[in-house]
Order: sequence, then C-alpha cells, then structure tokens
Amino acid sequence: MKKFIKNTLVIAVLFTTLLANANAPLNPLNDARRTTLTLNNVKEGNELLIKNTLDIVIYKELIENSGDYTKGFDLTALPNGEYFFELVKDSEIKIIPFHVSNNMIAFNNGEESTIFIPSIRNKENKVYISKLSLNQQPLNVEVFYEDIENNDFHLIYSEKIEDSSNIARVLNLDENKKGRYRIVTKTEGRTFVDYIQF
Repeated sequence: MKKFIKNTLVIAVLFTTLLANANAPLNPLNDARRTTLTLNNVKEGNELLIKNTLDIVIYKELIENSGDYTKGFDLTALPNGEYFFELVKDSEIKIIPFHVSNNMIAFNNGEESTIFIPSIRNKENKVYISKLSLNQQPLNVEVFYEDIENNDFHLIYSEKIEDSSNIARVLNLDENKKGRYRIVTKTEGRTFVDYIQF
C-alpha cells in the first residue's frame, strides 16, 4: 500500500509539472539569443550571405522558396566587430549591416544600402551595358577577347563611366572577331564578370 501511494504521489507531481508548463511558450536558451531576419519579395535561387569587413563569407544559403523569408540566426558567437547580411538578387545586392559587441547584436536600419548589378546583354555584335546608380558611383568597364590559341583573354576596351545615375552604353564589337568575350564591370567595391558569345 505504501508503494502504491508513493507511486501515485510521483505521478501526480509529474502530471502537475507537465500541466504547469503546458501553456508556457517554447523558448530554449538558443532561441533567446536568436536574431530574426525577415526579407520581403525574395525569389527561389537568391543568395543570402553573412560577411565580415574583410569580405570573408561566414554564412551562405540559397533561398529555396519565393515570397517572404524569415529565419533566426544566433549571431552572439561572432567576435566583436562589423558584419553584413547580403541578399544577392538578379539585379541588385541588398546590404544590411550589423554590429556585434559583447554578445549583443545591433542593427542600424539607416545604414542599409543597395548595389544595383550591371546588366550585360548582347545582340549580334552589339553589347548593351546598363546600370542604375542612384548615388552616381562610377562604373569601370573592361572588355576582353578570348585568344583560343593561347587560352587567354586580351583587353580590347576599357572605360570609366562617371557622373550618371542611369548608366547606358552600347559597344560595337568587331564583326571579324567572332568568339567569346569577357565583360568585367567594377563599381562600389564590387566586381562582376559576364561572358558573351557572338
């Protein structure tokens, strides 16, 4: 009988503990340290990165679903310093800076920025280059022609485009030099490489 009462008491205490915690929100220790990032209008295949000021990629993820993206990150383990979330879309890179100091994370929404990726397309022997630059940052353009015999590219054109918020160029390629071209554009500390064939 003593054993029955003892077992009943243990079950009652256990049941009371379960009921007391049933309505408490699930908040493991790790979740308390998580920073939630929400991004609107992402597309499948967009790339999300976390970088430090040396441009070293600390985290990389391909977005799997189009729409709104929400995810929790535990950033408290990062050393003190400046970091950036980067969302790389088809035509732009959205940069969201944050600061880590003594396991505390601080975002400054006023410092978010967007870099528009240069658009490169070709039709026959014409190369169309366009880029939106709201802050009128210069765009360096270099065009290389592939030397198949030496397995190398040779610079055939170079230009620095400045003082324009809506950059647009049409380059005429030599019709006698059909083959593969490499177009390198540089702006706002970024380098973009495109290849065309005509």
